Amino acid sequence: MTYIGTSTIGASTGFGRRARLGAAVLACLALGACDLFAAKPSDMAPRARPAGLVKPRPDPAPEPPSAASRDLAQYYARVQADLVAQGLLRTDGGGPDTPYTSDMLIRNFERIAFYDEYAPEAGLKASTGAAKALRRWNGPVRISTEFGASVGPEMRKEASGEVAAYAARLARLTGHAIEANARKPNFQVFFLSEDDRAAALPKIRALVPSISPASMQVLRDLERPIHCLVIAFSDDQSADSYNHAIAIIRAEHPDILRRACIHEELAQGLGLGNDSPAARPSIFNDDDEFAYLTSHDEKLLQLLYDPRLKTGMRVEEARPILRILGREVMGDAL
Repeated sequence: MTYIGTSTIGASTGFGRRARLGAAVLACLALGACDLFAAKPSDMAPRARPAGLVKPRPDPAPEPPSAASRDLAQYYARVQADLVAQGLLRTDGGGPDTPYTSDMLIRNFERIAFYDEYAPEAGLKASTGAAKALRRWNGPVRISTEFGASVGPEMRKEASGEVAAYAARLARLTGHAIEANARKPNFQVFFLSEDDRAAALPKIRALVPSISPASMQVLRDLERPIHCLVIAFSDDQSADSYNHAIAIIRAEHPDILRRACIHEELAQGLGLGNDSPAARPSIFNDDDEFAYLTSHDEKLLQLLYDPRLKTGMRVEEARPILRILGREVMGDAL
């Protein structure tokens, strides 16, 4: 089973050692004489570099971006600037101007977690609108970052740090085993420019041999309005339990759009697969008002991974439990 979600924005600290060392330095200064850090004379003469050693070659510089990639970067920069100028792409997580109740939260959760944006196994074909079973991960989620050859070291460092920090936040919110882990990852986040995508397709197919032709076609022909996407996979033995996911984020994005894609696609890949125009404050809404995960969305993730809900549960079964859970996370009296 394959699910596609898109964004179309239209233990030891060393403190004790440092404290002791600081105390020693202060004591030496007070005495007026100290060789704690004095250089020691050495009778060893420096050795010449042995002849014949091959000097390590620096990593090759990325090729200059193609005209198509430069055009996309300019386009997305204009998109971000226009949205921000309109007061959209908010990064405050919601506030007094965006109130919501437990009933609203439950309604939004049902729409976002129990319905699909796209029909399974059918690329970007719209879903039928029928409710589905609750889908989420039962096993640990190990997230890695993958980069196309055109992505420079500065963006690699920034994006890797953003993914790692967000993975830790998702783990705290859900109570589920989620971490940034390059060893045996099962959730790969690819940062690819327009020049990188073709070369990444064989690797994606090797990672998920069961990926459908329709999904591969979406990746091959990624259209400009699609800023990023996630594809989540389950197996035939447990069709409602995800065991692998692939996210694609365009390397041409400026900073806010890149982080917005990280926030939305990773959360969607955990099981919040749909959007709702009624959800506010939320990133699961195509109005682009919010860029990053909101307080409302944090509660959706708490509900999704609450152990009182079961993977594969139907919305009718979940509804009585959700009434309790919604009031709990909102702090309402039961």
